[in-house]
Amino acid sequence: MSSLLIFGVILFGSYNLSESSRNQSTTTHPTSNHYVQVQLLGINDFHGQLNKYRKVSGHMAGGAEYLAAYLKKYKKENPNTLLVHAGDMVGGSPPISSQFQDEPTIEFLNLLHIDVGTPGNHELDQGVNEMKRLIYGGFNEKTGYFNGSNTPYISANIIDKRTNNPLFPPYVIKEIDGIKIGFIGVVTTETNLYVTHENRKEVEITDEVSAINRTAQLLKEKGIKAIVVLAHVSAESNLSGTNPQEALVEMAPKIDNEVDVIFAGHSHQYANTIVDNKLIVQAYSYGEAFSQVNIKIDRNTKDIIEKRAKIVVTSHDGIKPDKDTVALLKKYKEKLGDKFNQIVGFLPEEVSRKQDVNGESPLAKMIAESERKAMGTEIAIVHQGEMRGSLKRGNLTLEDLYTQLPFGHSVSKLILTGDQIKLVLEQQWRKDQMNDMLQTVGLTYKWNPNAPIGSRIIMLKDSKGQNLQSDREYVVAVSNYLASGGDNFSAFEQGRLVETGPQVVTALLNYIKQQYPMNMN
Repeated sequence: MSSLLIFGVILFGSYNLSESSRNQSTTTHPTSNHYVQVQLLGINDFHGQLNKYRKVSGHMAGGAEYLAAYLKKYKKENPNTLLVHAGDMVGGSPPISSQFQDEPTIEFLNLLHIDVGTPGNHELDQGVNEMKRLIYGGFNEKTGYFNGSNTPYISANIIDKRTNNPLFPPYVIKEIDGIKIGFIGVVTTETNLYVTHENRKEVEITDEVSAINRTAQLLKEKGIKAIVVLAHVSAESNLSGTNPQEALVEMAPKIDNEVDVIFAGHSHQYANTIVDNKLIVQAYSYGEAFSQVNIKIDRNTKDIIEKRAKIVVTSHDGIKPDKDTVALLKKYKEKLGDKFNQIVGFLPEEVSRKQDVNGESPLAKMIAESERKAMGTEIAIVHQGEMRGSLKRGNLTLEDLYTQLPFGHSVSKLILTGDQIKLVLEQQWRKDQMNDMLQTVGLTYKWNPNAPIGSRIIMLKDSKGQNLQSDREYVVAVSNYLASGGDNFSAFEQGRLVETGPQVVTALLNYIKQQYPMNMN
């Protein structure tokens, strides 16, 4: 594929809709005396992917050193530039970041001098205190003292239960060339599903729209009319901006009309669209792209009168990696050593994370079997979010395993009754559709997709083909994440914990060493 094609993809993703074209009024001609041109560069869902690269439209993209090079290049083109992020900068990270408590990723963001950011749900993976340590600095037994982030973090809907006030400032005001721009941060209420109760017990995640509108009112009372939202909430559109969908699109008409631009996140999709006169952008994930939003602000009214966006893929073609970031990566690669380069097995074919029409995932099944063997149980159950990607054919390294299973979950042995297992399986449906299928070994079951939610399991048998008995106790292997009700599978919390085993990644490593020994040829 030629280099022209990838730029075609980037430019086709542009979406430009000015106030004048919407109102069909006379077009005005901007001058430096009447207008301020501001560039906003945004990233989302980086997940510590400092040294990971992926093909986008046939071209290699991603990697911290290339993302940095692009952001610095674009920043030089307009002195009126602000860098922002919409959350999930850490969490689910590969070893180069996760093995150092994600401090390397924060150091990388410090190199970029991000002007404002908001936490995503994964910032809470290790709990509120660890999230605050990464942001404000502090001590960790594993890594020692860390200085923290130089980025101001905002969030209007992460509420401290002790004070009933936002844990972070709900907004920040930035001034460029005499014009003030207000930024509001929010995180998806799905955080209540994906972060365990233990890791969010100090905080409450409240309704996103209410939090945005309440904060927008505060900004308007201060005379701020240019308002941007950093929302770790999902959005998606076609490359042309058509067919907008997902949660943020549904929220947009309910959001205060003074909000002009919303940076989305969470779903790792492409979004560049206008909904209810609000520009919504999301630049995929993992540093594969970033959002470039250009806004024009009237000096007299202080309002945004034009906005347009482009999603720019961080293609390695025609750009040199950023030297400062290369030096940072080198430092942590040396600290990491060669341990994760160790080849631990050979896969004769890819083991895919993807689910089939029945919600079955080959990799999840393999993980479930490895957990069952590790704990010596009858049954094992795995959730789809445990792994981040597929395992490719060929030699398999420790780096591969820790990259695709990055969360550090351990395996738990639970005692569950037949009724409790059935209730767990019923919790796979939270809407009138299959939406969060678990992977099981040692069980077979059938469901009726047309039955009411809570009554869909119509047959449930053990590995011997016997119906599960309501009151009989069964021994089940699950991750400690599921055991504590993660992903809103609260029925697991009814079980009785009898043993804690190895990490999930260790269980899979041992299974692969037995089943797929290294290719000696």
